[in-house]
Amino acid sequence: MLTLTGNAAEAIRSVTDQPQLPADTGVRIAPQADGTGSLALSLTAGPETGDQVVESDGARVYLAPDAATVLDHATLDAIYEAGELTFTLTGDPDQPG
Repeated sequence: MLTLTGNAAEAIRSVTDQPQLPADTGVRIAPQADGTGSLALSLTAGPETGDQVVESDGARVYLAPDAATVLDHATLDAIYEAGELTFTLTGDPDQPG
């Protein structure tokens, strides 16, 4: 299952814990529609049917089924550089836990 660093959880909470957003708002990771095999991260009001739900320190990440398989042993981190937020994935999906 995808693991979130403390930085990633904090960054996701800062985006999703807004009073105007639904309570289940989180970040969804899914394959991009362009067929490149890349993953896209987007803000969403809740999980879609079949999504795997990852919760950590109040942050919610919804993984599309295809993304959940690829990210099974990965870690999501967040880095602030020059005032910009960047999410990074590390880990080897071919290696257990």
